[in-house]
Amino acid sequence: MPITPYLFFNGNAAEAAEFYRGALGAKIETLMRYSDSPEPHPPGMVPPGSENKVMHMTLRIGDAIVMGADDCTGGTKAFQGFSLSLSPKNEAEAKSLFEKLGAGGQVQMPLAKTFFSPCFGMLQDKYGLGWMIHVEPT
Repeated sequence: MPITPYLFFNGNAAEAAEFYRGALGAKIETLMRYSDSPEPHPPGMVPPGSENKVMHMTLRIGDAIVMGADDCTGGTKAFQGFSLSLSPKNEAEAKSLFEKLGAGGQVQMPLAKTFFSPCFGMLQDKYGLGWMIHVEPT
């Protein structure tokens, strides 16, 4: 049984989906807004002005699925305590992904050779999501 990360964004899930489409080649398989719901929402679930926020999205990144939505409760402050890890095939692909994901974000560990990888680095993208880029040793 696969484990699928479900990410809650602070009102910018649609923008983030487009960013990951461009940076990672993610395919947006589902993007449903609160206004698209065929049934009425429970009272208080969708604050006024949030109708066009993302209720659910599914992104395919390579063979993996990542799901997400906008948190309309205001409870989402930051992604903490985890990172998503990518394992590109080679250093050139790692550098390209690192550069694209890092645009507007913050590098936590530049790409470098380590004892466990010929190319490893960590960053936080402009949405605050942590990423680890790790090329498997050959």
